[in-house]
Amino acid sequence: MNDRGADRIRVGLVDDQALFRAGIRMLVSSQADLEFAGEAGNGAEGVLMAARDQPDVILMDIRMPVMDGIQATEKILTAADRSGSAPPRIIVLTTFDLDESATRAIRGGASGFVLKDADPEFLLAAIRTVHAGTAVIAASATRELFEHFDARAAARPDEPPSFASLTSRERDIFLLAARGLSNSEIAAGEYLSEATVKTHISRILAKLSLRDRVQLVVFAFEHRLTV
Repeated sequence: MNDRGADRIRVGLVDDQALFRAGIRMLVSSQADLEFAGEAGNGAEGVLMAARDQPDVILMDIRMPVMDGIQATEKILTAADRSGSAPPRIIVLTTFDLDESATRAIRGGASGFVLKDADPEFLLAAIRTVHAGTAVIAASATRELFEHFDARAAARPDEPPSFASLTSRERDIFLLAARGLSNSEIAAGEYLSEATVKTHISRILAKLSLRDRVQLVVFAFEHRLTV
């Protein structure tokens, strides 16, 4: 089983374009804190790669032959849950920012999305961000994505029963995290240590049965728990 506390972040890549894979492999390998763990040319191969190479973070193209990135994401995370192993963080790669497939991938468990033509430094920062689990990649863009494809009625839905299990303090932290604030930003605004904020976030995710912070943002949006 891969140890997330290892010195270097192991990165896997699933994309059907060989030239793109070569570029990402070189970029990741150039970083002292990153290690290129493996690659695959379609979603089906990506599922096998994830099981074999145990990457910490997977960059997952959405549109591929044989099996797309949405199906592959769900299969990889389901397999990790069944085995009891630590699931990889999955960042979906898309060619345009308002991509409905990206919303489906995030609902399926992906930890965020990045445009395929993003600056290399942004992609590297995204890998480090999802691995650390202390912030959401491009939080405002994530909210915009879900707002654009929200087909539900405008009426506020009933508050989910699990939300009632949060303490008053946890609700405050939840609302700040749902706006996309990082642990350090929440800590500064609430006069708390980052360690305390991290503990609160972990408890909130556990109580709401959420995988990570981007799932928290989606949960808040879908239940109209923030503005």
